[in-house]
Amino acid sequence: MAVPKRKISKQRKRKRRTHFKLHAPAMTVCPNCGEVTLAHQVCKACGHYKGKEVISQPVLEEEEEAETE
Repeated sequence: MAVPKRKISKQRKRKRRTHFKLHAPAMTVCPNCGEVTLAHQVCKACGHYKGKEVISQPVLEEEEEAETE
């Protein structure tokens, strides 16, 4: 089995690991409702993607009562 001949210094190890970092996800604003959503994903608030309704959102009972009055 391969065994390193010398100890890897902290500096060398840290230089190698500079690219191992987390990136923040790309967030965009939904043009339909203004909610901040992940890029290239259907809006969870309104169900629209690229200006089209992809997922129909259920209407709450309170909203139905307000519409009938």
